[in-house]
Amino acid sequence: MEKTIVSHAKEETIAIGVLLAKLLRPQDVVLLTGDLGAGKTTLVAGVAKGLSIEEAVLSPTFNIMKCYFDGRIPLYHIDAYRLEGQNIEIGLDEYIEGDGACFIEWPAYIAPLIPDEHLDIEIKNLGGEDRSITFKSNTPRYDMIIEEVGR
Repeated sequence: MEKTIVSHAKEETIAIGVLLAKLLRPQDVVLLTGDLGAGKTTLVAGVAKGLSIEEAVLSPTFNIMKCYFDGRIPLYHIDAYRLEGQNIEIGLDEYIEGDGACFIEWPAYIAPLIPDEHLDIEIKNLGGEDRSITFKSNTPRYDMIIEEVGR
């Protein structure tokens, strides 16, 4: 299943993340693709808000991973950009398969760690604050999420 939503403002992208958060459960894995500045971290900030996480969500680019534990379920936000060509056996699989929802930016750089069942989200900058947010899945679990978010 595939569904594209167009967001016309940062607040709309956050609202999409809030809605997505209400559908997440532990061990959900979401892959985020898009150019730098496309809005991947903005979407994750919305997810954090929807999970009742009050801590500010910042891009984990320089940390590789940020963990947020004070919400309905833990949120793990991985940015694999700095892992290109590196040894990826650094324990990320414990979080990807862990007790929270895991969002992974630049997932191609850690492809061997990605489970078969996951939700793909591609964000494209359409100019100004407009973004296309495309959800893709090939499993019933994530198809249901796409249907709910796309309503």
